[in-house]
Formats: sequence, C-alpha cells, structure tokens
Amino acid sequence: MLGNSSVTTMLPVKDMARARAFYERCLGLKPGNFRPDGKFEYAVGGSTLALFPKPEGTKAEHTAISFRVPDIAASIVELKTSGVVFEDYDLPDFKTVDHVCVLGSEKAAWFKDTEGNFLCIHEDLA
Repeated sequence: MLGNSSVTTMLPVKDMARARAFYERCLGLKPGNFRPDGKFEYAVGGSTLALFPKPEGTKAEHTAISFRVPDIAASIVELKTSGVVFEDYDLPDFKTVDHVCVLGSEKAAWFKDTEGNFLCIHEDLA
C-alpha cells in the first residue's frame, strides 16, 4: 500500500536558525526551502528531512533518524571535525568503543542535534 511512497522524517526544533546551522554546517545538508506551514525541508538520499518549529522542543529518548554511511569510522572523523559531539555508552548490553556500538548486522554511533534530537549514523556489516 505505502511501499512506493516517499518518506519525510519530521524533527521538532526550538530554534530554527540554530538547527539549520547545525544541519547545514555540521552535517553538510544542502538547504532546501521553507514550506507555508513553517517547516524547513532538506532532500536527503531520496527522502525528505523536515525541521518544524516546536517551542517546547522534544523529550524523545530514542533515535529520531539514522543516516546509513559506507564507512562509519571515516564519517565519525569527518563529523567530529565539523563540530559533532558523539555520545558514548557503557551499559551491560550496550557499549560503545570509539563511539561505535556493534548491533547484530550493523555498526552505529549516536549524537544529538542542537535541539536535543538523537541522531545516528550506521554502517551495514557484510
């Protein structure tokens, strides 16, 4: 039914200018455009990422979006150079080494945007 539909990921932001600076300068997304309802959209790998103003922000404690990358270690270096700060975890069943956690068939690393949204990069394992 929806298998051929395009997908838009919606992320709440408290401060649109601050969020846009992060997504464009730190993550390297090319600016899209504002929609009449106040959303700002980016085209990302065949999908759409929409930032929408939400004065109270978000309280989600889960990954809001994950970007698939071909080489997670190289991507971490590049993103850190751009100012991204990665999260580290040391839990009994969930531990990062050099910011990376191996989860079954993928490696993943998490960071937050300026608005508190949890973002992830992941690399599929062969």
